[in-house]
Amino acid sequence: MKTPAYIFDQSKFTARLKQFSDLRQKTRFKLLYSVKALPFPALLEAMLPYVDGFSASSLFEAKLAREVLLKKGQGSVHITTPGFRADEIAELIEVCDFLSLNSLNQWQRFSEQLAHSLNAGLRVNPRLSFLNDDRYDPCREYSKLGVSIEQVEWLDGLSGLHFHTMFGSESIEPLIKTLEKIEHVLGDVLSKLDWINIGGGYVFNDPAVFEQFETVIIKLCERYDLTVYFEPGKGIINDSGELQTRVIDLFESEDKQIAVLDTSVCHHPEVFEYQMRPTIKQANKSTGYSYLLVGCSCKSGDLFGEYSFDAPLEIGSQLNISDVGAYSFVKASRFNGINLPDVYIKDLDSKFIAIKKYSYEAYRQYLC
Repeated sequence: MKTPAYIFDQSKFTARLKQFSDLRQKTRFKLLYSVKALPFPALLEAMLPYVDGFSASSLFEAKLAREVLLKKGQGSVHITTPGFRADEIAELIEVCDFLSLNSLNQWQRFSEQLAHSLNAGLRVNPRLSFLNDDRYDPCREYSKLGVSIEQVEWLDGLSGLHFHTMFGSESIEPLIKTLEKIEHVLGDVLSKLDWINIGGGYVFNDPAVFEQFETVIIKLCERYDLTVYFEPGKGIINDSGELQTRVIDLFESEDKQIAVLDTSVCHHPEVFEYQMRPTIKQANKSTGYSYLLVGCSCKSGDLFGEYSFDAPLEIGSQLNISDVGAYSFVKASRFNGINLPDVYIKDLDSKFIAIKKYSYEAYRQYLC
């Protein structure tokens, strides 16, 4: 296989999706996949048996979600974004089933146009922060994401509420505390609604935490006779993806061994943006052979980090960067004219299926 290449393991994201099957069958719980994490049509189609629809953040994502759902014949498209445009509302009404407006100003401008066309909701900011990094925190100070909970009241035509407060949480406690506040402040409003969307941002690695999540959802459904929508993205797809790369040069710089890879942080942008340390499958935690792994662009900060290996690396050595399923491909760039990685799905029979390969022509077309 030519590198660099993104590889997405269907068995892994299918196993994540199957976690929710019992809950979907015994309650008014609906599972959506958040398209923004990774929107490849082939992957979305593979998810169709396990989801009730998709959530989108833009017109193009919504159109793609609708296109895929037409293959199934059922399922709903949900959208919320801070940036609804007046010239896109009519088209959004055509492709979406649920639309959550982000501000009271948007409600005043668009709610009449939405009436009788789809389920109109309002995004709420519960004003509870659980993250130490403002870059990830939807409830940060001066947040642009949703109406402050203290300002929310019953509105004619309102069918549901949407909130999203977390990022990558393995604990369900933030959800419990958020729902407690919403019930305390908006209990009367909840009793008049048809649905609530609790967003995403949760990763269930512990079965006990998932059981706790089930309990919370069942109580919420029963207490208010609501349909509960949950829209994980990273929690479904992240551990399904890896970026396969190879060493293309080795040299010493000021007593440190440098290994240049045929990929770049431009293909895994959160390494540069958020100083994330990627997981390298072949690396160990010992003090073996140490290398600074660097990308092949001319960006001086194109660094993956320093890693140790049991044996010396060689030109051509293959390395696999794990947990890149979410927010890598969708943010990847062709900086320096470096080509995007090829894309493969590893299907349920462990066969590698090439779904996208890029060429100079694709790069040239992108540049007009």
